[in-house]
Amino acid sequence: QYQGLAGRSTNEVLQLYSAHGQQQKLQRSSVVTQLHGAIKKRLKQDLKSLRSFALELSKDFQRQSKTYLYQVLTAVQRIQLQNEAMQMFQIKAFDLEQSLLEVTERYEKEKQKRRALHNSLVELRGNIRVHCRIRPLLPFDTAAGHSISQDRQRSFSEKVAYAADDETVLVKCSRPGHASINKTFQFERVYNALESQDTVFADVAPLLTSLLDGYNVCIMAYGQTGSGKTYTMLGPRLEENFAFSIEDESELGIIPRATQEVFRLISEKPPGSYWVEVSAVEVYNNEIFDLLAKDSCGKVFGVKRDVVTTREGKSDVPLLTHETVENASEFLHLVNKGLQLRVRHPTLVHAHSSRSHLVVTLTITTIVSGDNFGTSWEDEQTSQRLNKEVSCTFPQKMRDNKSTSSSRASSPAQLEAAEKLKQVKTRLQLVDLAGSECVGMSGVTGAALRETSFINRSLSALADVLGAIAEQRSHVPYQNSKLTHLLQDSIGGDAKLLVMLCISPDQKYLTESMQSLGFGARARQVQRGQVKKKNFPVQSKAK
Repeated sequence: QYQGLAGRSTNEVLQLYSAHGQQQKLQRSSVVTQLHGAIKKRLKQDLKSLRSFALELSKDFQRQSKTYLYQVLTAVQRIQLQNEAMQMFQIKAFDLEQSLLEVTERYEKEKQKRRALHNSLVELRGNIRVHCRIRPLLPFDTAAGHSISQDRQRSFSEKVAYAADDETVLVKCSRPGHASINKTFQFERVYNALESQDTVFADVAPLLTSLLDGYNVCIMAYGQTGSGKTYTMLGPRLEENFAFSIEDESELGIIPRATQEVFRLISEKPPGSYWVEVSAVEVYNNEIFDLLAKDSCGKVFGVKRDVVTTREGKSDVPLLTHETVENASEFLHLVNKGLQLRVRHPTLVHAHSSRSHLVVTLTITTIVSGDNFGTSWEDEQTSQRLNKEVSCTFPQKMRDNKSTSSSRASSPAQLEAAEKLKQVKTRLQLVDLAGSECVGMSGVTGAALRETSFINRSLSALADVLGAIAEQRSHVPYQNSKLTHLLQDSIGGDAKLLVMLCISPDQKYLTESMQSLGFGARARQVQRGQVKKKNFPVQSKAK
């Protein structure tokens, strides 16, 4: 279209350019108008679609809001129902707790009644009370020291003895290739590994009141070596001198606690009506040693004594040292001195194994008036024996008081009153037996092996004596061992006897634990007849 411009004038060219520009403006205006119309149309369509979408969204939101609101209301109602149900459950749980509490209280009362009836039956039959204490697992249970493989060592560390309840011991017996068998043993009381010295003594304490009621009492700890007998009877030991510690009263054993209780009971009685003497012996290699005997310088050293049977059929140790004590502190001081002489020897099982049987005896003498004695005091032999005991065994201060009052007596009435004083003796024997021992486990040799032989033989003799009493044989072999001969009166029925079995829960000591439990089960069956009470005065009625 630009062809032919060369031959034209400038005006013509300008006119052509102007016409062309106007034409392009018109074209552009037309395009813009078309584009504006298209955009306007598209915007109207989009706006319509947006309105439609907004309406749909609003309707959907309303529907979902209603749904969610319904769900919330439903959830609130459900929560309210659950709260009501929870409240009902709490009410029912509280009622059940109250019912359980009432049932538990009734059960405890019935158990106490049953235990009281059982104790009465034990009293009538003269049975031996047997308590069992299971010690906790200790570091030396898993310590190396036995020539066994590591796998077997791990299996030996398994706990197999449990307190099923406060009267039942459960033992899991298993052997390789055999099914496990659970065995149970029933005793008057069973203590688990967590029960304290306080708990153990709480069940022993009632026996001590029998002392002042005129009964002899014997408490004996039995079990394998390392089972906790000495800890139960004495408490924790001081390593430097093997005496027992009295610093922590909560850890004290039966012997110091029993002494404290005896003096507490005596303190409630009239002053001067009781006095207490203590003796301590050990039975080592079937020989009796007096642990309170003193040399010429007053130093305590062990003196060999012998045990004899008196004409009355009672056991006695001539020349045995009896020290008068006025309180528990004096007693503990004396016993601690004697304990330093007790023979000990380390073994693979126990680093401080006791190699002797310890017998601590408290003799309580009651001063009573002869006017009110029952008929048994009229027996001539008994009266002569008592008069002899009064003249021979009165403590020095009592004899001095008696001689002084006699010298001052100015009338036959005063002399007659002095003559009417009598004494009644009751004994509390506290026995810490040496532990039964398996030589293969303890690894002892030489002198310690000989000690083990004597220990096991004396414990076998104790079992034989109980077996003979249980079978009511005409002959009871008390004199087969110095231990049984020394304890003849207590074992034979002249004392209320409590055996405190001590066992280890470890698989390693299963054989020894079963032997101890078997001994306790047999001891429970022994019927010795009703324990005899010492004759106290019969109170005369007021005229």
